[in-house]
Amino acid sequence: MELLILVLVGAVIVTAIADRRGMQPALIIVVVALAVSFIPGMPHVELESEILLTVVLPPLLYSAALGFSVPNFIRNIKPILGLGVAMVVITAFAVGWITSLVLPEFTFALALLLGAIVAPPDAVTAVAIGRKLGLPKRLMAILTGESLVNDAAALSLFAIAISQIASTHAFIENPLLLFGYNAVLGPIVGLVVGFLTLWIRRHLQNPALETVQGFVVPFAAFLAAEHIHASGVLAVVVAGFVVGSGSVHAGYQTRLQERYVWHSVDVLLEAFVFAYIGLQLRFIVEDLREARESLWHIIIASLLVLVVVLVVRPLCIFAMFGRGVVSRRLDTAVDVAVPSNPRRPAAGRRDTKPSALREKWRKRIDNRPLTWQESTVVAWTGMRGVVTLAAASGIPLTIADGSPFPERSAIQAIAFVVAVGTILIQGPTLPWLIARLHLRNEDEERYDFEQTARAEEIVHGAADEVIDDFVHNPPAGLDEDTVAFIKETVARQSRDAEEMPDPEAHTARNDAFAALYRDVLAAQRVALVDQRDAGTVEDEAVRAMLERLDLQEAGLSARLESRL
Repeated sequence: MELLILVLVGAVIVTAIADRRGMQPALIIVVVALAVSFIPGMPHVELESEILLTVVLPPLLYSAALGFSVPNFIRNIKPILGLGVAMVVITAFAVGWITSLVLPEFTFALALLLGAIVAPPDAVTAVAIGRKLGLPKRLMAILTGESLVNDAAALSLFAIAISQIASTHAFIENPLLLFGYNAVLGPIVGLVVGFLTLWIRRHLQNPALETVQGFVVPFAAFLAAEHIHASGVLAVVVAGFVVGSGSVHAGYQTRLQERYVWHSVDVLLEAFVFAYIGLQLRFIVEDLREARESLWHIIIASLLVLVVVLVVRPLCIFAMFGRGVVSRRLDTAVDVAVPSNPRRPAAGRRDTKPSALREKWRKRIDNRPLTWQESTVVAWTGMRGVVTLAAASGIPLTIADGSPFPERSAIQAIAFVVAVGTILIQGPTLPWLIARLHLRNEDEERYDFEQTARAEEIVHGAADEVIDDFVHNPPAGLDEDTVAFIKETVARQSRDAEEMPDPEAHTARNDAFAALYRDVLAAQRVALVDQRDAGTVEDEAVRAMLERLDLQEAGLSARLESRL
């Protein structure tokens, strides 16, 4: 335990130094940890895979899901599923095929196990870099959504491969049915845990307890889903979606506390994970020597798998996103009318008008193609991280008959090289690539400004409605001058003015002012969320405005409490 605390403290210190000097903390932590691992007498820092999967992964996923709206997820569902599911499967099978050809001692099942381990990218570093350098909002949403989905697909493949190799009894023998079971039951568990959390919060009415309860949610969702052999990752993600969407009905103190608490948790866990990755190098080499593996043979195989991982993603992304761009350009250049097939009924003979529900969902989905610059950035955001490390550590020591698990040390070594290689290769070059492509242009800035203005228009409109209702139906005991004063003060304050009454006692005027202003803030939040869900304003602008409203209410409450 003392050693783990020292690793965590050291990782935080390195993060602070790297951040202060404008460097990437993840990259610097890995390099420093790699060097530290070769210090003579350095003990082996080793955690069970269950700890990594149940203690580290759920909070990271839950925190990302809390800050990611359901409308944004639905709007970008096509690229998210393409990258989060199809890309993982393609990468796993590509790595498996190449590895089985290069390493004769690897059966295809072993090679596919390796592919499942190295398939899921960890978008933490990519999203952090993109946010700092100002990537387009849609690109950030796609990368974040991918990171929430791909872990579930990779871990499902991992479990299937383990059951085949170790000859263990799987919950469902058919791999496709098992995959479908995970994909369906996991989200259902997440929905149950998420709505149960919101119900509990409505009865707690205590910001401190609600924040503490929030720490339990990701672990409860993960363990409950895993207990019934469903996807714990999907359960955590869906629970985060539900709680994040329902947080508008919580108190402002809860939202502010959770926002900063979960950000601090992210920093701690990410720093620890990258430090843990770097500290494994020397001990992986020692394990290979004990297993009498050819070190150079494993190094060559590891580099080959690394190349496959780096190449497959750009090829798949061009196939997914670039094909449509090329097709549209060809159609524009060569306008050729295609004759109708006489064997097929004419289009006018049947009603092809989509249903209202289908049309509603179609409008919610963003079908705009990615530009070649955006596709290039997505293609180069394939750094591996905590899931690859945890899955490699989770390979059992023995199979069903008690014999050692075949090629366990070799698989772990290759997975480690791929994880560290992607961090060291793509990590330093991604900022340079983003800067060279000039993705953020004047149109993007103008759109952000318009969305911010739209959010301000929504909150001002909601405030005017509540204030007008107050003027027409004032509380009993207030004269016209008092009503007018309260109206003007709240109207100014709701538009970010600095004026605020300084009540010294509970009077009818002060109580009416506080009640009205809180009603205004509540109406503004509801209006913002409704317009976000309707797709008329972007989620980023809504979240920024909601934070401003929370800070305004915090300032109001602080002043009222200090005076009263």
